[in-house]
Amino acid sequence: MTDVSGALSPLDEAGINALVEEALAAIAAATDLAALKETRLAYTGDSSVLARTNRGIGALDKADKPTAGKLIGAARGRITGALSARQAELEAAAEEEMLRTEAVDVTVPNLRGPVGARHPLDLLIEEISDFFISMGWSIAEGPEVEHEWYDFDALNFDTDHPARQMQDTFYIQGESVGAQPGDPSNLVLRTHTSPVQARVMLGGQPPLYVACPGKVFRSDELDATHTPVFHQVEGLAVDKGLTMAHLKGTLDHFAKSMFGPEARARLRPSFFPFTEPSAEMDLWFPQKKGGAGWIEWGGCGMVNPNVLTACGIDPEVYTGFAFGMGLERTLMLRHGISDMHDIVEGDIRFSQQFGSTGKGH
Repeated sequence: MTDVSGALSPLDEAGINALVEEALAAIAAATDLAALKETRLAYTGDSSVLARTNRGIGALDKADKPTAGKLIGAARGRITGALSARQAELEAAAEEEMLRTEAVDVTVPNLRGPVGARHPLDLLIEEISDFFISMGWSIAEGPEVEHEWYDFDALNFDTDHPARQMQDTFYIQGESVGAQPGDPSNLVLRTHTSPVQARVMLGGQPPLYVACPGKVFRSDELDATHTPVFHQVEGLAVDKGLTMAHLKGTLDHFAKSMFGPEARARLRPSFFPFTEPSAEMDLWFPQKKGGAGWIEWGGCGMVNPNVLTACGIDPEVYTGFAFGMGLERTLMLRHGISDMHDIVEGDIRFSQQFGSTGKGH
């Protein structure tokens, strides 16, 4: 019989046995692990009849406590054993069902998920390289750690030119310990890709038509429009009879390739040590914020005769033109990117916007 708390008498063998049979039936009827958990709490939890009955042993006479302890212990053992056995059965059934419903046919050919994305700058460099190759030009590369002579002296930079100062250029001290910035034995992180042009002219004879894409370094702070490490593409043509008209035609063709059939270039007089005459190159940009208009894109000009002479080419026989523009700027203009941080921070979500996601097979 039970008392007012719902507990059985700890000496009520028939009542305890009936409780055990009730628990065993409930355990057998549990159809999943969640139902079995509820059954466990109902028959062995702190609020269960068995637990309350067990707490009643303390009120028994000393002589009756061993008998009550054996009854309740045996009852708990039978219930616990049945619970363990049923849990093993239900876990095995759940695993079998999982294997059946989640089976994968490994023989079915399929693509794996996205594994990464190529950076849009890499894709732009490939596109630009393909453009110049389609015109019959060559693609040239050179070292990023460059001799100061190639970076400045060969390109007609005076020894006191501001670009050679420490606040503008990353100097790497070479074999000549204690050398000053004007010493041609110094090494620098190249400040432009023009040293590649000097190497091309020194290594071959005209006619020369080359484009030089690559990474360059300037002592700039990273902000929305500047970065100390960026990319350029420079073009160089050296041949007999080349004029500014050939330069203008090349730039118009390049602008259309990059920005569409309405794009074109215009030239404004300027000064660069390695070209004479020199010009700033503006781009007619149909997608310009606020309406179509001119926007600065790069620099260009006819190769300075001093540069041709320094590279072993006779300026009385050959002329040349050169131009260069930043690839980050080109990318920002083409896609409306307003912050340089998006380009340099390496977030794959940025690259995935350009449809350059790679997939493994």
